[in-house]
Amino acid sequence: MTISMYDASAPRFASMLCNLDAILAKAQAHAVAKKIDPAVLLSARLFPDMFPLLKQVQIASDHAKGAVARLAGVDVPKYEDTENSFEELRARLAKTIAFIKSFAAGQIDGSEDRGIAFKLGGHDMAFKGMPYLLGFAWPNFYFHVVTAYNILRHSGVEIGKRDYIGNL
Repeated sequence: MTISMYDASAPRFASMLCNLDAILAKAQAHAVAKKIDPAVLLSARLFPDMFPLLKQVQIASDHAKGAVARLAGVDVPKYEDTENSFEELRARLAKTIAFIKSFAAGQIDGSEDRGIAFKLGGHDMAFKGMPYLLGFAWPNFYFHVVTAYNILRHSGVEIGKRDYIGNL
């Protein structure tokens, strides 16, 4: 049995972003229940040289929409990173999920050998489709999603592995 590039990308990214949205909803409710300024959680980080929660969510969103767009051979939509609240982050995730779900399998399947090139941090990046998905897009996406989870878990939000994995 083989797995298609579509099945290995769009539904996986969308599913994890839905889980992240549910985690953010719990964090938002936690802040209200514990009378914590939401800005405290949004600016929380695991270590001083790491990005805060807000940026982790933005980057996870960027990797998901970027991967699906690049695999489909279309322009990656640009988001301005202006979010400053749980509501705005959740709206960004909803927009990203809708973008990802707008693709059909036929737009992504067969992209295993598609040339993918872009700049990241001033560096030229070049891949073929499958190595890009498996060796770059997935690891970066999951890193930022799990880091967002870990920041909130470390901050006392009552979430667990089931929240991260979601309903498979």
